[in-house]
Amino acid sequence: MDACGIPLSLGGDHAVTFPIVAALAARHGPLNILHFDAHPDIYADFEGNPRSHASPFARILEAGHATRLVQVGISTLNTHCREQAERYNVEIIPMLNFQAAQVPVLEGPLYISIDLDGIDPSEAPGVAHPEPGGLTIRELLSVLAKQKAHIVGADIVELNPTRDVNDITAIVAAKLVREVAAHIHQNNDQS
Repeated sequence: MDACGIPLSLGGDHAVTFPIVAALAARHGPLNILHFDAHPDIYADFEGNPRSHASPFARILEAGHATRLVQVGISTLNTHCREQAERYNVEIIPMLNFQAAQVPVLEGPLYISIDLDGIDPSEAPGVAHPEPGGLTIRELLSVLAKQKAHIVGADIVELNPTRDVNDITAIVAAKLVREVAAHIHQNNDQS
């Protein structure tokens, strides 16, 4: 994979992140991951499925594919997920009292994962699990702009067109594709 071959995966549920990160970690070693989401997605298994959309980061961490996982915008965190976060040393930046300055600048190799349900439903209603009080697009882009490390891959997931209103979420997703691609280009030219 050369500089022109950085994967930017679009669509699907969050279960797609595990195999992508596994492949990238096989090439680059353990990654630092910046994860935007309303949910931590670190269940040991969800409803009996260890590879569900609610479990990719548990699989990534237990396999040793990540050195550091920073989760931004988390608004729901039950006891099990809290225990999982503690077990794997996950850094959670909750939505309550959120400020972009709280998010650390990560080193490379960096992977960026954006679950659209981390964005407030007023700006991205077309998701399966909306959580009121989420990130604004401006907040997400501010956090993204701080990151200067070499980016080895990214994903933008969980768009549900059957729940979208006037294609608002699809437009947001397209903007994020452009912004993430620009950051990949900019960061990787500098590193």
